[in-house]
Amino acid sequence: MMWISRSRLRFDLSSSIPKYHPFLSNPSSLSSFGSHTQTPLLEDHYVHQAVFQFESMIRTRPVPPMYEFGKILGSLTKMKRYPTIIFLTKQMEIKGIHHNLVTLNILINCFCHLSQMTFAFSIFGKIFKLGYHPTVVTLTTLMRGLCTNGEVRKALNFHDKMVAQGFRFNEVGYGTLIQGLCHIGETNAAIQLLRIIEVRSIKPNVVMYNTIIHHLFIDGRANEAFDLYSEMVAKGISPTIVTCTTLVYGFCILHHLQEAIDFINEMISNNIRPNIYTYSILIDALCKEGRIRQAKNVLAMMVRAYVKPNIFTLTSLMDGYYLVNEVKNAKHVFNLITKLGVTPTVHSYSIMINGLCKSKKVDEAMNLFQDMHKRNMVPDTVTYSSLIDGLCKSGRIAYVWDLIYEMHDRNQQPDVITYTCLIDALCKNYHLDKAFELLKTMMEKGIQPDMYTWNILIDGMCKGGRLEKAQEIFQDLLIKGYPLDVRSYSIMIHGFCKKGLVDEALSLWSKMENNGCLPDAIAFEIIITALFEKDETDKADTFLCEMISRGLLKS
Repeated sequence: MMWISRSRLRFDLSSSIPKYHPFLSNPSSLSSFGSHTQTPLLEDHYVHQAVFQFESMIRTRPVPPMYEFGKILGSLTKMKRYPTIIFLTKQMEIKGIHHNLVTLNILINCFCHLSQMTFAFSIFGKIFKLGYHPTVVTLTTLMRGLCTNGEVRKALNFHDKMVAQGFRFNEVGYGTLIQGLCHIGETNAAIQLLRIIEVRSIKPNVVMYNTIIHHLFIDGRANEAFDLYSEMVAKGISPTIVTCTTLVYGFCILHHLQEAIDFINEMISNNIRPNIYTYSILIDALCKEGRIRQAKNVLAMMVRAYVKPNIFTLTSLMDGYYLVNEVKNAKHVFNLITKLGVTPTVHSYSIMINGLCKSKKVDEAMNLFQDMHKRNMVPDTVTYSSLIDGLCKSGRIAYVWDLIYEMHDRNQQPDVITYTCLIDALCKNYHLDKAFELLKTMMEKGIQPDMYTWNILIDGMCKGGRLEKAQEIFQDLLIKGYPLDVRSYSIMIHGFCKKGLVDEALSLWSKMENNGCLPDAIAFEIIITALFEKDETDKADTFLCEMISRGLLKS
């Protein structure tokens, strides 16, 4: 699972926006003004105070120094109140108060964040008109705005144009461009830019390397990512926790889990403390491979380092326990979530409900589902599909339709998995017409069945005595170029054999091999059994020898 979000590796360009001291006169509020930790109510209070103070200042004569206006606008910038800033600057202009470069930079930043790049560049033009000289902050802010709004090519053109006019960018600007290129999948261009800036005497920093390394892993180019890491270290650039976490992720996607564990130990020995993300990535990878004991060891290491597990860590462990059928331990972890003061998510409930259903503990799954309602949590499509599948497989299909109606009421639309579960249940109960009607409904809603859905339907038709219908569906899929797999062919071959139509089964067998779909052990067993039942021993022996030669016969 890709757990390091792209935003974690994105360089924080907040440093490119001028920092101002809060304007409030109350000393106790200075340290907290503009803090993202404030409650919305408290933050709104500060905004109202800021607006009141600003409007008082624009009416004051003589007009206060521009840096006083900059203080307020800077504080509002920290709170991301971009429309408010634009409104206040317009009021300032109406009163005939002229901008300085700082306030113009703030305005550019606001328009960039609001995806209004035309206005941002209009302010840029105003900077020249007023005789100011754009700073690296101005240029980087505009370039970041273009990249954030998906206009990376324009950002590159803007960079080239500014350089041609004698302007220079620093590592923050180039980090922005590298991030933008990586974000649109142009990792090679990002590497090329990394090489170019070295020639221009701009020293690449760890953020640039982190970004490219991360995206190389996303592109499946792990070896290049590790080489770039080695290059970075060789140049004396110290890895950060983000770098190391990215490397751990790389080891995990390559399934080199022991190397990931060793790397974490190496981090600790080099005084780089793994964080919650580092540990959780590894725990998740170990759990997905059923290596629960090692996952628990990493969890213990994490706790000893005073790193508190989060919901992702615990959900991964819970999922891992279900994978190895340790239901009791999975339930213990789920109960531990609230005890540790961690808020359970819809995903964690979905994991539990799915695990309990697969363990045939549908009543317990239903109880958990009700618990979600009590907590005012809205189950998602995955939660509903898991419970619907459990109810269908336990023969309680009557309860399912109420869940389908509830899904619609809660605006949670059934997906291909939901419909496939229902079609499977209808087929197993020989409600074949209803199953086929449900398939039509599903397709009318724009949800395309996958091969798993088609296989269930074909199998249901074969077992329900509708061989001709099954054959019609199968042929239609074949003509339309669907990726029929060995399971699809085996179902149809088995359907022919059950009806005593062995010649038709053999004909389909030939077609299967001609289409490049190799039969597996189950397919061989179906055809061999049918041939023996028809006393066609010689043909059966031929298939048996072929099965052995392909190494498909279990010893």
